[in-house]
Amino acid sequence: MKLFRMFLIPLLAAGSCLASDLTGNWVAENPSPDGTVRKTYFELKQEESRITGHIRLTQFYYTITESTGGPDGFTVTASMQDGKNPRQVVYEGKLIGEELHMATRRRPDAALTELVAHRAPAGEGAMPERIAPPALHKVPYNGLANTPPMGWNSWNKFAGRVDDATVRSIADAMATNGMKEAGYTYINIDDTWEGERDAQGNIQPNKKFPDMKALADYVHGKGLKLGIYSSPGPHTCAGYEGSYAHEEQDARTYATWGIDYLKYDWCDARNFYSDDDMQAIYQKMGDALNASGRKIVYSLCQYGRADVWKWAPQVSGNLWRTTGDIRDAWESMSHIVEQQVDLAPYAGPGHWNDPDMLEIGNSHMTDTEYRTHMSLWSMLAAPLIAGNDLRDMTKEIHDILTNREVIAIDQDPLGKPATRISKSGDHEIWARPLSGDAYAVALYNRGTSDAKMTLKWSDIGLKKAPAKARDLWTHSDVRPGKDDYSVEVPGHGVALLRLSAK
Repeated sequence: MKLFRMFLIPLLAAGSCLASDLTGNWVAENPSPDGTVRKTYFELKQEESRITGHIRLTQFYYTITESTGGPDGFTVTASMQDGKNPRQVVYEGKLIGEELHMATRRRPDAALTELVAHRAPAGEGAMPERIAPPALHKVPYNGLANTPPMGWNSWNKFAGRVDDATVRSIADAMATNGMKEAGYTYINIDDTWEGERDAQGNIQPNKKFPDMKALADYVHGKGLKLGIYSSPGPHTCAGYEGSYAHEEQDARTYATWGIDYLKYDWCDARNFYSDDDMQAIYQKMGDALNASGRKIVYSLCQYGRADVWKWAPQVSGNLWRTTGDIRDAWESMSHIVEQQVDLAPYAGPGHWNDPDMLEIGNSHMTDTEYRTHMSLWSMLAAPLIAGNDLRDMTKEIHDILTNREVIAIDQDPLGKPATRISKSGDHEIWARPLSGDAYAVALYNRGTSDAKMTLKWSDIGLKKAPAKARDLWTHSDVRPGKDDYSVEVPGHGVALLRLSAK
């Protein structure tokens, strides 16, 4: 079935001087406003009515599995395996003179994308040679992140729209709206800042970021720190320049700019390495950061694969993702919490489980659900990396993000994440020990209806009622019963308590 009939009809009328063979290496260029150029390569071989070969689109490398037609009108279907998920693309087009005119949809619901490809030299755009992983060794701990990092990241709200002006204004907001005083420190630029490499191989920012060192100086001038993003593959998740074969060089560049935090995202590395290679590949950047001459927090982003929590400290990882990407939805957030149940033993000062960034304030959950989000991330001793627009927050969202009593749970110096101590249907109780012989307890209602929940002191190992119990969202002391404490918890809500002996 023709997917792009309306696209092909004009091509049929455009001319009849058609080449007889599609065989060759073709490249389509798509310039972006940020000054980078996306290139799609089509390595094609035509044998009568059959077309074989590969399609390379930045981090994606597809093999053609089905085809029909020839130069005067063809369809190719190409597939690849992305972890556990298969990916597929379909292109239709035809050859007009020396140009290959095509159309595709990245997703069934996406707009039609039209492109024109020209012949390229043989081998251009081929996948780089695989660099063998290094032998494993322990990378010395960098001494950072004694408590979970707190800050902001650009991706959840801005994605590819982030630029220098946005980062500066977010830093201005954090420095003046109470977040800095509450403990937030890092302003982290996620994907799409990268430009090309210069003649010496040094990574350059694209047009959105005219002077990265000047930006770092500006952020530092606010008493804050600047973070950046890369990948161990040739390309990042968004298809920009990664650090493959340039780890030491990029780490030195980050140090020169004054970068304080690196998020390192697996993505394109999957085309060269298996999950069994992850530790060695992340070790390369851990070594490079340690040799850069600057203390840089190291954030491993590889979606909780390969039991990362068991080896991340060995590569000097300060935090590591334990799940896939979060979405601003109750189902996503609550599912991620379930995935943390067995991970508490692996985290502690300097090394933290990371259930992904906060979605608080991005408008697709209720304030009650956002309070649950903040409460559970704090109970888990997770990094608190805000992902909303700090320049335009409601009072309710501001108060959630800056609740110092809740933040104190997250930042407790003992560094012991919560464990789930009971579960009855949709009702769960999580507890974590705190410094000073105190406890934090979350009574978590996953159900949609309000419910009375009861905490028994014996459930958390207490032989008698605590001397003091405080509700951290109402900011009020509550009266503990002799044997237990009961409270009405809203649907999708949480009651968060701090218990102490005095």
